[in-house]
Amino acid sequence: MDWFPEIMYEEENGISSKIPFIAVPRDKEMPKLLFIFESRETGEIEPGAEGEDLPVVQLDLHQYADMSILKNRLDLETFDKVRAALGLEPVASAASKGAKITQNVRKNLS
Repeated sequence: MDWFPEIMYEEENGISSKIPFIAVPRDKEMPKLLFIFESRETGEIEPGAEGEDLPVVQLDLHQYADMSILKNRLDLETFDKVRAALGLEPVASAASKGAKITQNVRKNLS
């Protein structure tokens, strides 16, 4: 690969509302799947190259899929099962609640 996605964060008053983003070059596509290592200190210490104490770190690999791709390629029942496995509501319920929130925002702006 000649390009690797980099997860970035804006400062407090940025347009992404504290949600991380990936700056995708014009000639590239957003990855459909992201692999991210979780790095967690074990509480143990080991000696470093110069005898200094270094924390022992455990790495666990996680995978994150683009939900819009799953939504477009899975039938609704299967997609709702995926959503449920992730602790999300079914699409119909979430869409209904989202529409109510949008309606309230528009009402408050008027």
